[in-house]
Amino acid sequence: MEFQVNKEFITYVSTLVERKDTEKIISIFEEVHYADLAELFEEISSDLAIEIIKTLDTDKTSDAIVELDEDIRETILKGLSSDEIAKEVDELDSDDAADVISELSEEQKEEVISKIENVEHAKDIVDLLRYDEDTAGGLMGKELVKVNQHWTNMRSIKEMRLQAEEVEKVYTVYVVDENDVLKGRLSLKSLLTTSTKTLVNDIYSPSITSVKVDDKAEDVAKVMQKYDLVVVAVVDEMHRLVGQITIDDVVDIIIDEAKEDYQMAAGITDDVEASDSILELTRARLPWLVLGLFGGLGAAAIMGGFEETLSKFPILFFFTPLIAAMAGNVGVQSSAIIVQGLANDNIKGSLWDRLLKEVGLSLINGIVLGCLVMGYGFIQNFEILTSITIAISLVIVIIIAALIGTFVPIILHKRGIDPALATGPFITTSNDIFGIFIYFMIAKMILPI
Repeated sequence: MEFQVNKEFITYVSTLVERKDTEKIISIFEEVHYADLAELFEEISSDLAIEIIKTLDTDKTSDAIVELDEDIRETILKGLSSDEIAKEVDELDSDDAADVISELSEEQKEEVISKIENVEHAKDIVDLLRYDEDTAGGLMGKELVKVNQHWTNMRSIKEMRLQAEEVEKVYTVYVVDENDVLKGRLSLKSLLTTSTKTLVNDIYSPSITSVKVDDKAEDVAKVMQKYDLVVVAVVDEMHRLVGQITIDDVVDIIIDEAKEDYQMAAGITDDVEASDSILELTRARLPWLVLGLFGGLGAAAIMGGFEETLSKFPILFFFTPLIAAMAGNVGVQSSAIIVQGLANDNIKGSLWDRLLKEVGLSLINGIVLGCLVMGYGFIQNFEILTSITIAISLVIVIIIAALIGTFVPIILHKRGIDPALATGPFITTSNDIFGIFIYFMIAKMILPI
């Protein structure tokens, strides 16, 4: 039967906890996946979640704790003693354990680490805590299987059995020298189809992809995506093997980056959730709304400067939203494509090539849309100069908006600023102002005023 979190189940579990029916609690969660358990923890009160965690075995609850949203996990960890937290992290891989411990206060970090029974595991966690969480070192786990290039197949198999006891999944068997310098990888097929006396040095493959400990997390994700890797080795400055990063950790990075870019493109400056407080949501959303407000005031000021034009040709006023909307839409389209290309490292060629391509594309789109406007003006019996003014303005505004939407993200990227900042309110507001200004300037030049 599929596990479902609903009001009835939560009420039932709450009743069992109040009765302290330990056996029944253990029984109903025996076959429940840790991800489902994490979902339950996010739906119930932290006090109830803490009671369940204290009741169940750590081999199940530890993985569930890792799956939780950071804010919820922080609240739950505050309700656990250092001994209880140490037992939980003792069940985790080193990278997950380091993530959990990093959220504790400095004093509690030391206390929890001192209470971890597995001394080697504790050392690995301490080592990982030295790295920035947004680097390869912060992502990697220390659990892996490696063999020395000078070992025989027989010894390699014996050593691999011992190492595999601490590794949940064996993705790759790494080959190193006496100084732990990464040399390559050993396939199981080569190991099983050659003599037990064969040296690893004679059968391993030197072809292996690795990343440096201080490489950015986003760069690691790009490497794994480019080469379709499920795991990548991590080496230090001397090319010594220090850990590995698995695909599940990289997927989390990709999701976080996509969410951050989406929120930034929508004009949200902080990483917020729908469940956050009104104050947090306001702080994240208000700055770009203020920018939009000033942009609107700027557009109104520009229109005020062309009061004489509007008084003689009031019909121009009714097409102002069209010009502004097309400028904003074209700018967002262009910037979205460029931002995506920068994120995937697909922007190739010179800026001049990009310039010519955007001008050509915008010219085609502008002419098509301009012709449609001319046709609409003919149907509505507009004066020919009025239709020409609107059509020409539309073509020029589309070209300018496309260029702004293309080059602003590229310039921001070259200056080390997230190009996603260029999409959404920023591009829309700037193109609105430019579009309206160009529109009325062209009207002033063409129409008899």
